[in-house]
Amino acid sequence: MKENIFDVLMYLFDNYMDEDREIPPDNEMVKTELLRAGFGHKDVTKAFDWLESLAIEDLDIAAQASSSFRIFSPFEKKRLDVECQDLIMTLERTGILNSVNRELVLDRAIALEETLTIDKLKWIVLIVLLNMPDEELALARMEDMIYDLIPTYLH
Repeated sequence: MKENIFDVLMYLFDNYMDEDREIPPDNEMVKTELLRAGFGHKDVTKAFDWLESLAIEDLDIAAQASSSFRIFSPFEKKRLDVECQDLIMTLERTGILNSVNRELVLDRAIALEETLTIDKLKWIVLIVLLNMPDEELALARMEDMIYDLIPTYLH
């Protein structure tokens, strides 16, 4: 079975990123656990780098006016099919994502260095929102979407 960075992130989410627990401060202990679980060293390191890139204290992006819109670059279109692009726009239109979160989601999606499915993109959005301050409502709405409690596309 081919494991990848996304699989490591999902393992971390399932085991450490719920409401009650966070990744312990001893990252080496967690990395050792991941290696014992069968993940490759390279993927574990990349997954931790991916998560560290979510640190927003250095993020200096101002939210754009609600009348702004996003055009995907050709590179982004290669990684995100039309369905994924539509999901991102829908999430922004419904208020789950704002322009800052959208860009962070796109950055983290592209950083996985693979073509994404819509299901993987939903999990990336959830992980990004989990790491954003004051996004509890958006996080709850995204969880509902992932666990099929509400439809992906609202009319």
